[in-house]
Amino acid sequence: MQQIFNFIIRNSNRLLFLLLLGISLTLTIQSHSYHRSKVISSANFLSGGVYERINRVNEYLNLKTENDELVLENARLKSLLFNKEDTTKLPLMDSLKGVKPADIIVSKVIHNSYSRYENFITLSSGANDGVKPDMGVINSLGIIGIVDDTSPRYSTVVSILNMKSQINAKLKKTNHFGSLTWDGKSTGYVQLRDVPRLASVRKGDTIVTGGQSVIFPEGINIGTVETVYTETKTSFYVIKVKLFNDMTNLGHVYIIKSKDREELINLENKEKNE
Repeated sequence: MQQIFNFIIRNSNRLLFLLLLGISLTLTIQSHSYHRSKVISSANFLSGGVYERINRVNEYLNLKTENDELVLENARLKSLLFNKEDTTKLPLMDSLKGVKPADIIVSKVIHNSYSRYENFITLSSGANDGVKPDMGVINSLGIIGIVDDTSPRYSTVVSILNMKSQINAKLKKTNHFGSLTWDGKSTGYVQLRDVPRLASVRKGDTIVTGGQSVIFPEGINIGTVETVYTETKTSFYVIKVKLFNDMTNLGHVYIIKSKDREELINLENKEKNE
């Protein structure tokens, strides 16, 4: 213990300098958006490289599980190919209204947090691949989240398991809209809020994206109704939604480009300013 005190006394000037330097850098980053964006971008680049190496090890260890999944997927695809009535459902892109295969970026999850209140996902695609903030991220089962930031080779995604996430969604059978949020509790469930009480809702009904935003196309799967209750403060329904996706086990994903996004945003901003 005495040696520690002696070390601090001998290096007090250096330690004080480092402390003040750290405080000044923190204040600078927090008060200037340009500096903050550069730090976040650099952090994405560094952490992305680390996550990618860790993910390679995990992939090797999980080869048997992935092979089993591929066998099941191949069996499903073959059954669809031999069933002419179902062949129109085979390509994932056919189910996305207004989205062409050229508007899809295929990427891979290299890091996924789901045990916090604000969870993020890191993808192996970045600005060099055409990824931009506010692009929607999905997989074959449903929505994953929204791109938050990018570096040249990587990008971070605000997971739907993030308490700050809000996504426009609706009841598929009635088209009644609400706001999809997460209460920070279970990784298997999210909540659809502000649904009018006149909506007919039953357990098992499908919840999909509403299409009232420029991020996700309309009709992408989210989950099914588990329970419904009325919020006393607003008198609107709150629907507990069981996710189609297992958000703790994600692999390849699709990033959706929206060519009309900038045009729609500029038009809306123009209307607000008039």
